[in-house]
Amino acid sequence: MKKLQRLLSSPLFLLVVVVIIATFLRLNNLATVPPGLYPDEAMNGNNALEALRTGDFRVFYPENNGREGLFINIQALSVAVFGNEPWALRVVSALFGILTVIGVYLATRELLNGHPRKELVALAAAFFVATSFWHLNFSRIGFRAIMAPAFLTWSVYFLVKSFNRAVRKRPVSDGETPAAADTQPLNAYKVGFGALLLSAVGGLLYGLGMHSYLAYRATPLVICAIVFMYWKWRMLSLKQIVPLFAVFVVTALVAFAPLGIYFIQHPQDFMGRTSQVSVFASLTPVKDFLFNIVKTVASFYIIGDFNWRHNVAGSPHLYWFVALLFTLGVAVGCARVFKKRLEAHEKLLFWTALVWIAVAALPVVISNEGIPHALRSILMIPPVFMLAGLGVLWAYEALCSRIKPQVLAMLVGFIIAVLVGQVHAQYFVRWASNPHVADAFASRYAEIGREINTTTPAIAKYVVVNVSGVDVRGVPMPAQTVMFITDTFLPQQQKEKNITYVLDDTAPQTNNGLIFYLEQQ
Repeated sequence: MKKLQRLLSSPLFLLVVVVIIATFLRLNNLATVPPGLYPDEAMNGNNALEALRTGDFRVFYPENNGREGLFINIQALSVAVFGNEPWALRVVSALFGILTVIGVYLATRELLNGHPRKELVALAAAFFVATSFWHLNFSRIGFRAIMAPAFLTWSVYFLVKSFNRAVRKRPVSDGETPAAADTQPLNAYKVGFGALLLSAVGGLLYGLGMHSYLAYRATPLVICAIVFMYWKWRMLSLKQIVPLFAVFVVTALVAFAPLGIYFIQHPQDFMGRTSQVSVFASLTPVKDFLFNIVKTVASFYIIGDFNWRHNVAGSPHLYWFVALLFTLGVAVGCARVFKKRLEAHEKLLFWTALVWIAVAALPVVISNEGIPHALRSILMIPPVFMLAGLGVLWAYEALCSRIKPQVLAMLVGFIIAVLVGQVHAQYFVRWASNPHVADAFASRYAEIGREINTTTPAIAKYVVVNVSGVDVRGVPMPAQTVMFITDTFLPQQQKEKNITYVLDDTAPQTNNGLIFYLEQQ
């Protein structure tokens, strides 16, 4: 019995449970939920199919306002194995979503290195990500943005772990002198090969993150803030920081180099459509900027993204109980900072999370399109739930002396069950069954594609694209969904399957073939 109790309470076992929950939520019914296939996802898929046929795997695909190529190239591997099915594109997102959950646990635990309750905070943060509708939804859509929090979380973990290999015994608490934190001279701690290797891995992952999403390009501020804190709080000397950070930067540049070279050769692609949606292009930029900040903060509690593709339209991005813990984490942390009573190990996590949120919010609040915007703010997910994990710590400290351990354990079990049940019901029942979701994912276009697949090549088929969209090789974007489902993105496949894509004003007049109309959904 004691062995069983030890197993059930071991951090590794609890982490496995969290990962199982995250995996189930991200892979369950992936073939049918979300319904249909949004044209942006299909565009990725068609580029993947083309790359498989031609061998031309690119670092950047300029169509559809331009997209970094890493995610599409990984999707190509999935399509090569599973075929041109929507879920083959989305399973890549699911895997990155699962990796993010694990990364949040590891990064939180490492930032709290030495704290007696680090496992509690890390497990809570990972569990909140696993059961977050905000993160779950984008873990099941074939958008490259899901890679951004995964790469940044893992790179922070390896960077901090490399620092901790050569760090003082503990950071300095508020109001404490460095000498009180450690009697050893700072230079007594050497930078070994293990620390350098960890930093190199972190840099490699960080550089790969630059291949993920435009908003990621603000994140050097997060990395620099972590480095500054280790130096400012005399956790590392410059002699230790410089080689570790240099290795991190060099490997990051190596990983980023192929994309960087492309941007040097094609500077117009570097900022994408940022100038089109920038708040600074408005008539009242300061007012809009401040209003965007208010709407972004309010999205956690009151009104979230209204796009059904991103959210249950208008619902807050945080479940009310988790929002309460997030608020507790921020409020207690700020209060302790003000009173100079923030515990040493909590200090690094608290400030890292705050800086991370501020940096991740920048691409959101400086845009003037669709605010609040759940997708554009995806990089905020890890630090938000890290702070919610700190809220759990401080709630636990307040309750453990007032509630019997058995009662507290039952309460925790009840909360876990509620959060899992709540996100399952919200995503798979309330959201997935809403007709607006089917429209948001162009389910009618996907049905047309499957209907075309039931016909023989001997029958001529005309797809009349009677809907506007970004031009892709002479055809509006919405046609990408049909092209992926039927595998007719390239002219050769269109000829083999006897399919012709035409615009509405060139619709054929024929009695010898089938005509399919793509209308505005």
